[in-house]
Amino acid sequence: MKPKPDSPVALLDPSLLLRPEEVFNGKPIEAFRDYTVDDEDPLRARVRRTYYDMHSQMTYQFVQDKMATWLKFNHFKSTIKDALIRLNSLVDESDPDSELPNIVHAFQTAENIRADYPDEDWFHLTGLIHDLGKVMAFYGEPQWCVVGDTFPVGCRWADSIVYGHHSFKDNPDTYNPKYNTPCGIYTPNCGVEALTMSWGHDEYLYRLLKHNGATIPEEGLFMIRYHSFYPWHAGGDYAHLAGTPRDQHIMKQVLKFNKYDLYSKSAAVPDIEALWPYYESLIDKYIPGVIEF
Repeated sequence: MKPKPDSPVALLDPSLLLRPEEVFNGKPIEAFRDYTVDDEDPLRARVRRTYYDMHSQMTYQFVQDKMATWLKFNHFKSTIKDALIRLNSLVDESDPDSELPNIVHAFQTAENIRADYPDEDWFHLTGLIHDLGKVMAFYGEPQWCVVGDTFPVGCRWADSIVYGHHSFKDNPDTYNPKYNTPCGIYTPNCGVEALTMSWGHDEYLYRLLKHNGATIPEEGLFMIRYHSFYPWHAGGDYAHLAGTPRDQHIMKQVLKFNKYDLYSKSAAVPDIEALWPYYESLIDKYIPGVIEF
């Protein structure tokens, strides 16, 4: 029997298989990404509310409008370091696993990657900056269109999207025959890169890095662009659209990254000040100077 979409079993990431321990940072693996409905718990109620707002308003046209707004890259100019420091004041409202500022998560992810892949410095930097697109929240964007899991717009919503069977009922695209079939506006096996994803920090940062000429390898860009696409890389959905050999290569890179993104979350805070010189050297190597956001 297939697990219900919101059950912890259904939402376990297959990257677990790459790291066989049963406990991560003192937390059982089944306790991560627990989207149990419990409106008496303030944290879970906040997470569910964030996803309801996202799913009820994230239409295909909404995404087009956000791309028109943000892909001009005319909101502000900053170094990568200064933009990351701003994440000190951001707590992700969609995250059931951490209430620490996002910059702490950035360093946790990067340092866990560095421990396992000491020679892949681009991978360390990818871990550090993967959530940097969340700076949109400081420029008038509500968190529901900045954070959280991503999914394609323009086709039927997948069963594995968290809380989707509750919240998409209020999205007008649910009832639009142009968008509510399995393929919608796409063709079978078109590839993940042909999909228009829900607007959020993943797509924005990917586009921002391309716009500013970052030299992070393609594998790192895949990790950034699709790390929140859980319905695909964890839920097993969208294979009819993203099932090509190239898609499998992209998924392999995303899964390589994902275990460090998710399972590095803990109460242990890295010594960020001591780590900055190393990561500044990587920023200078791969995406130096003041860039356009």
